[in-house]
Amino acid sequence: MTTPRTGDPELDRALAEMAARTAELEEVSRLLEETRGRGESAGGQVVVELKPTGSLAGLRIDPRAMRLGSQALADAIVEAFRRAEDDVAGQSYDLARTVFGA
Repeated sequence: MTTPRTGDPELDRALAEMAARTAELEEVSRLLEETRGRGESAGGQVVVELKPTGSLAGLRIDPRAMRLGSQALADAIVEAFRRAEDDVAGQSYDLARTVFGA
């Protein structure tokens, strides 16, 4: 993308900086859309994948997990979900940190 020239050096510099920052933010947005958090529990028998928005991207329940019983399986799903939340939050934070230098 070409930054328009105004003839005012200070304004041109500000517009160029804004264009560069916008490009960085667009890249972070694209990377965030591709990011998936992953959480496992019950010895890997339950795997949850989340998008940064918190929506479910995937759920895998190994057939062996059916032997856990309904409450233990429910607990394992919740635990895997929590771990996936932590994972996607950490990845999102790291991406934002690279742009904002925090």
